[in-house]
Amino acid sequence: MEIKTTVFIVALTIPFFLLTIWMLVDISMKKFRTPAEKGAWWIITLTPFIGWLIYLIFGFRRGKKPDTAC
Repeated sequence: MEIKTTVFIVALTIPFFLLTIWMLVDISMKKFRTPAEKGAWWIITLTPFIGWLIYLIFGFRRGKKPDTAC
């Protein structure tokens, strides 16, 4: 495999990886109705290349951030 091909593939996958990590952090910080729902969103988000998009469209607003009073 040529170096250009390798660089192209890596450059193409990095945004998907970073978006997946961002969505997993968001799921971890939010409180969902049940732990099973939270686990289901984790599994959906880990689906390669499209899981983060499914969570962003359907699950992003379902969870609530816990109140953080100082």
